[in-house]
Amino acid sequence: MSVVIVTGGTFGIGRSITLTLASRGHNVVAFGLDSPQISSTAANSIPGLREELKKMDSDSHVLEADVSKSDQVNRVVEFTLKSFSRIDALVNNAAIGPLGSILDTPEDVWDRVISVNLKGPYLTCKAVLPHMIARGGGSIVNIGSGAGWGKPNMFAYSTSKGGIFSFSAALAYDFLHDKIRVNTVVPGGGGIVTGMSLGRVGGDVEKVRRNGPGTAAGRHATGDDIAKSVAFLLSKDAETLSGTVIDVGCFSHQGGPVPAPR
Repeated sequence: MSVVIVTGGTFGIGRSITLTLASRGHNVVAFGLDSPQISSTAANSIPGLREELKKMDSDSHVLEADVSKSDQVNRVVEFTLKSFSRIDALVNNAAIGPLGSILDTPEDVWDRVISVNLKGPYLTCKAVLPHMIARGGGSIVNIGSGAGWGKPNMFAYSTSKGGIFSFSAALAYDFLHDKIRVNTVVPGGGGIVTGMSLGRVGGDVEKVRRNGPGTAAGRHATGDDIAKSVAFLLSKDAETLSGTVIDVGCFSHQGGPVPAPR
């Protein structure tokens, strides 16, 4: 199976992606930070994820590294090549998403959001693409957000996620003939309980879910739902797909979400 690097792969949706891919036989190198970040409750998750992967008898690895630092990204890429001799796929999931308008967003917070959410994918793609091209192809999945089309009180996060849509499209165009597929997955459902969403509401799980519209399945989307879409895009079944946006849930990238039923 494929060798896949997953950024922000240690907590929340990223953890679901790591475990789902590993359960399907992929060799995953997941990395993230083990200390709380802006707007997130994610912390101390690496040891537990390592134990989960060990129970699965997976050859996957979990590293601590900052996606916004080129030396640390390069270290992860070098580790992956040393461990598996190739890189087949990359999932750019790492992100932070504080609330606030432009007037509520200090310069250092703006810089950090852009650094993680946009510079991070830039650094990882720049590091892995030469290796994918040399092998004759590969797959990149970027995790987007309905906020990328603009949402109230999410100024910095919305800006960064809007960039992900154009970032993905530009990559897809530039490397189509190198057999590099680049697609975007948008988490939907309006009630996915993650470190980011909990951090925005002080850890109140019910507050996250209360106003979520849910999905056509009659429930909120989960991290596993996102992970399954990522797994599909990495598979041979999706070998002709590039430049695609898959919205998992409730039209979040098209003006949604649909209001919850009353």
